[in-house]
Amino acid sequence: MKNIRNFCIIAHIDHGKSTLADRLLEYTQTVEGKAMQAQVLDDMDLERERGITIKSHAIQMKYNYKEEEYTLNLIDTPGHVDFSYEVSRSIAACEGALLIVDAAQGIQAQTISNLYMALENNLEIIPVLNKIDLPNAMPEEVEDQIIELLGVGREKIIRASGKTGDGVYDILNAIIENIPAPEGDPDAPLQALIFDSVFNSFRGIIAYFKVVNGSIKKGDSVKFIATEKEYEADEVGILKLDMVPQKEVTCGNVGYIISGIKISKEVKVGDTITHVKRPSPKAIEGFEEVKPMVFAGVYPIDSEDFENLRSSLEKLQLNDASLTFQAESSVALGFGFRCGFLGLLHMEIIQERLDREFNMNVITTVPNVSYKVYDKQGICKEVHNPAGLPDPTLIDRIEEPFIRASVITTTKYIGPIMTLCLGKRGILIKQDYISGDRIEIIYDLPLGEIVIDFYDKLKSISKGYASFDYHMHDYRTSKLVKLDILLNGEPVDALSTLTHFDNSVTFGRRMCEKLKELIPRQQFDIAIQAAIGSKVIARETIKAVRKDVTAKCYGGDISRKRKLLEKQKEGKKRMKQVGNVEVPQKAFLAVLKLD
Repeated sequence: MKNIRNFCIIAHIDHGKSTLADRLLEYTQTVEGKAMQAQVLDDMDLERERGITIKSHAIQMKYNYKEEEYTLNLIDTPGHVDFSYEVSRSIAACEGALLIVDAAQGIQAQTISNLYMALENNLEIIPVLNKIDLPNAMPEEVEDQIIELLGVGREKIIRASGKTGDGVYDILNAIIENIPAPEGDPDAPLQALIFDSVFNSFRGIIAYFKVVNGSIKKGDSVKFIATEKEYEADEVGILKLDMVPQKEVTCGNVGYIISGIKISKEVKVGDTITHVKRPSPKAIEGFEEVKPMVFAGVYPIDSEDFENLRSSLEKLQLNDASLTFQAESSVALGFGFRCGFLGLLHMEIIQERLDREFNMNVITTVPNVSYKVYDKQGICKEVHNPAGLPDPTLIDRIEEPFIRASVITTTKYIGPIMTLCLGKRGILIKQDYISGDRIEIIYDLPLGEIVIDFYDKLKSISKGYASFDYHMHDYRTSKLVKLDILLNGEPVDALSTLTHFDNSVTFGRRMCEKLKELIPRQQFDIAIQAAIGSKVIARETIKAVRKDVTAKCYGGDISRKRKLLEKQKEGKKRMKQVGNVEVPQKAFLAVLKLD
């Protein structure tokens, strides 16, 4: 065990984690020749196209140091705030972390947030200054920021470049010298923490785990503590670029288990594996449940695909434990699921993965957050969907979730960022100068306001220099109203939203204008109305496509033309009574991009 090191790589988005991981794999000769490519651990097409890491990836390397062979288990993690749950799971399976900071950009919000997560789990931190080969790198200034943040000596910071390979051997040596070997008792009853799982259509569900105590052999009878299900370990092994079967995975190591599990509910990330004959009395603690931030309805375009969508979501949930879903139905869209996501990028990625990996065409409704609704008797009900809101006369108050947001930026962008936060009903808590002209601004913001387009706007007004991180803070009473959209007097439940009273009129008006552009014209007039309760606050009309029925009259008496027009008018009236309006998928997403 003393020759095992488990570590992860944490950093802000785009600070070069995956590139540095490539160099570590290359210098330890884990991946060679044809298999070596850029972002070798990012195995999803989606990750390569966008240049971001979505899943954490585990891989084992061997490295000789002072004539001894060491086993290094690396977990590469995502950097985007929407995937911070992946990072928390990776940290739970490690004893140390490489904290990577871009020499050109300095410390960003996500760097600090991931660092605090690692410190809470008592990980040993190795600071690495990456991208020192860039012409605009500022190694001295950024080193000062790291020293201020971590309180380490300057000699502890390793200067490296994932592109050229500078400093990679220094990193490998530092991992062996500074990160402690895993603590655990090889003779105790088996305790293994599941930190990830994937679905394989031939082998069933494959669970990835870290052995905390004891060891696991091929053919052992094992039990999952949370679900109390028992299995036979058909195959156990370690994770290289592919899975490598072994007879035994020893204490302190990271590996995988295949036991022919077919039902996704039977594997929970954060569960503990133990032996049937000599079980561990308790599960491993300290693994938190995920709390989704954003809720949206996901409906199959063809209602017959409902069961296929359910199985696709279950398989995705295995691979992405932060996705939650439950069945619901809508008048406009039929049967579907109300899904919980960690943020908008997460929602977009899930939608894209459903399309690519499972060939599911889905309609996603307007995202919203969960509210606490108190009735006159003081009973609280959690509402994820505007359609689930009780009658306004029965509601005493509605509480909405607030987040504590931290924005790190340079001083010249403070003005526009503050204007943006105030426009989103933000409350300024404090501002701190970190170093030089870098400042951290702390705001309390309503989650419902930031969930749609806040991140995009922040990036554009700060030219990409502001970084953003947040965590759930509390619930506060707000004056919220339900805004309904009516088409020809019929409410479309998939377009209704909960919004603050002060914004409701402008929001309703913009919504009607947007829908007027997107809904195709029919043979009859369509009235688009925005209403709060029974009060209509905005209206637009889509004019009918009109056929010129008098074209064939080339003269003669006016009464001939009038007769034709009257006949057309009658037909239009009858058509309007039976005509229903087709709402395109673009209209559901239009609400996201109203500005």
